[in-house]
Amino acid sequence: MTDSRSAEDREAAIPRNGAARTAKLASIPLGIAGRAVGGWGRRLTGQSAEEVNATLSAKAAEQLFEVLGTLKGGAMKFGQALSVFEAAVPDEMAKPYREALTKLQAAAPPMPTRQTHRVLAEQLGRAWQQRFAAFDDEPAASASIGQVHRATWHDGREVAVKVQYPGADDALRSDLRQLQRFSRLFQAFVPGTEVKPLLAELAERMNEELDYQAEAQNQRAFVKAFEGVSGFLIPRVVASAPKVVVTEWVTGTPLSKIIADGDKEARDRAGSLLTEFHYSSPERARLLHSDPHPGNFMLTADGRLCVIDFGGVSRLPEGIPQHLGEMTRLALDGESSKLMRLLRESGFIRADADLRADDVLAYLAPFTEPLAGETFHFTRRWMQRQAGRVGDTRGRDFRIGRSLNLPPEYLMIHRVTAGSTGILCQLDAEIPARAIVERWQPGFAA
Repeated sequence: MTDSRSAEDREAAIPRNGAARTAKLASIPLGIAGRAVGGWGRRLTGQSAEEVNATLSAKAAEQLFEVLGTLKGGAMKFGQALSVFEAAVPDEMAKPYREALTKLQAAAPPMPTRQTHRVLAEQLGRAWQQRFAAFDDEPAASASIGQVHRATWHDGREVAVKVQYPGADDALRSDLRQLQRFSRLFQAFVPGTEVKPLLAELAERMNEELDYQAEAQNQRAFVKAFEGVSGFLIPRVVASAPKVVVTEWVTGTPLSKIIADGDKEARDRAGSLLTEFHYSSPERARLLHSDPHPGNFMLTADGRLCVIDFGGVSRLPEGIPQHLGEMTRLALDGESSKLMRLLRESGFIRADADLRADDVLAYLAPFTEPLAGETFHFTRRWMQRQAGRVGDTRGRDFRIGRSLNLPPEYLMIHRVTAGSTGILCQLDAEIPARAIVERWQPGFAA
């Protein structure tokens, strides 16, 4: 059987061959191992351990971006998910990973124009061009499973057209299977973060991410929930199909740019709005935006937070569970016995776990530091401290953490909260976190 696609199309489409994708993913640990051997050789020739380690970190980060970014699909989706935890990476090795993972937030090689047009014809009809007054063939942005084009709708509205890569479904399935094999290796990139459950969750959300019509419905729900709410802008959906979605175009400053060189006012503004969006969405929309990385948020010229990409959404018909707010308050107030009882009742502690209430409080209390005062300054140093504390295999907190249980219904909430916190630390934002949580988190207010 012959492949009728052009050579250009075959090269740019997401590779569907599982063996080829596996070989590329396997090159990451193999390459790191090979450089480690070379590093020992350079030490023998007189280079210091610090010089060698810095070189190895830079090369590993470079390879990580090149492989995950080029493969698109699940590999790049995983890289984007990791990128929000960059703030937890120790300073001595952070710079190369910061640069490599930040690129993954909004970068991927584009597919050829011919291929883009083919997808648009399949999804919007052979006369798709008549629906646009103008269409820019050069992608404005690329992501894990699709790329975005700027265009003008037939009625004159500026729009963003997201087009899914052909083969994205096969690529996602193949990548996530293979990445799970290497989860222990990737764990070293983000200390204190559980990589294996993150991969499992990405696999569960796969079908939702691939269905752009479902994404359009999610976006319409957020538009309705935040309509008229000061400080927020959710682009309206103009048209949708299973593999193409058209929304209003919004111009703004991406959070990745604010993280890189924004002033204090922009950092604090973005951080406050991001926190309010995270905590208020379950109440306002009964939904939780579940893809928190800087590429999905921007600040508009008038200071509003624009949110995009609603492929990953968690449905919370009852809002955020009240128990979470109650536990947070008890940990903040040092009520170890009451906290222990509630944790057991809610399934956060296994029945056979032998834990002391004071030890559990000592493990959880530092996470409530942002709510202790009127404002809190989220920094990379603070997040590194938390990651180091819970990730130190020799420490008490590591043992306590391993003895706790996270019920499945809380997994998404926990992961999104952690991801949003990672962005706040990247932003170096000082925000009124306590007031926001008091208003929107059921069970927290005293």
